[in-house]
Amino acid sequence: MDQRQSLAVTSTRRVLAGVGTVFDHLDAAFHSAAHRKLLASGLVGAYLLALGAIELSRGGHLGPALKAALPRSHFHAVELAFYLLLSFEVASLVFAMAQSWANAAGKQFEIFSLILLRRSFEAFANLDEPVHWDTAQAVVLHMLADAGSALLLFVGLGLYYAMQKHKPLSGHQDDRDSFVLAKKVIALLLLAAFGVLAGRSLWDLVHLEPAGFFEAFYTVLIFADVLVVLISLRYNASYRVVFRNSGLAVATVLLRLALAAPPPWAGVLGMAGMLFALGLTLAYNRFEPLLDEPLPARPS
Repeated sequence: MDQRQSLAVTSTRRVLAGVGTVFDHLDAAFHSAAHRKLLASGLVGAYLLALGAIELSRGGHLGPALKAALPRSHFHAVELAFYLLLSFEVASLVFAMAQSWANAAGKQFEIFSLILLRRSFEAFANLDEPVHWDTAQAVVLHMLADAGSALLLFVGLGLYYAMQKHKPLSGHQDDRDSFVLAKKVIALLLLAAFGVLAGRSLWDLVHLEPAGFFEAFYTVLIFADVLVVLISLRYNASYRVVFRNSGLAVATVLLRLALAAPPPWAGVLGMAGMLFALGLTLAYNRFEPLLDEPLPARPS
């Protein structure tokens, strides 16, 4: 390697190290107690403000333009609170991607289970007040399908996390540090995508158009997952690791399809992804030592 190439490599490493430092500062700020309290206060304020605005609109105390823009049901305030909470969870997923790959996959299922709960409130919010059983039966079935699937995902996640062994990708500390740094760079790119998609969704909501934030973000997440799988080949190209990481990316694809599906298929696809992740983890833990061992030589 000549001097020019050496300087280029050194400059690249410094830039990446700087990016990693930026990520660490953002991560520390995001998970601080002050940020958590600020988030909780913001969610409470948005929830109460939405409830008050809907009540004023129902009472005829707002102008025609605002009255036309605001929903009639108070349960839309619950839907808004869940939407904001889910946005926070998506941001936490971005930061989790730089840590354990398995935990980041589990975080995706956590978010999807909360999306199912939000859909339950969303279905109920579409009913007029006061609620009548004749018009609520179909909505109740949808709520049971989504909420029941969310509960099963909650149980499945408990099993999934309990099965994780968190073995390092490489036995060399330099390789592990380099891989973590690469994931931090990808996480920052995802954080930028999160900001763009959130801004576009907010614009759509103001103009009373479907936002589609979570669907768009999970699509971006699929490409990020594949990128991490490809980068991991630099540090460990064994069949077992490639299969496991690729399989977790497939679980993300199933969740993306579930987001586009109506009840009860959304929950069915989500549970299919959960069962696949559980089976993948079980098989990996069981056969990983055997796949690590070289095959015995056979006489020709």
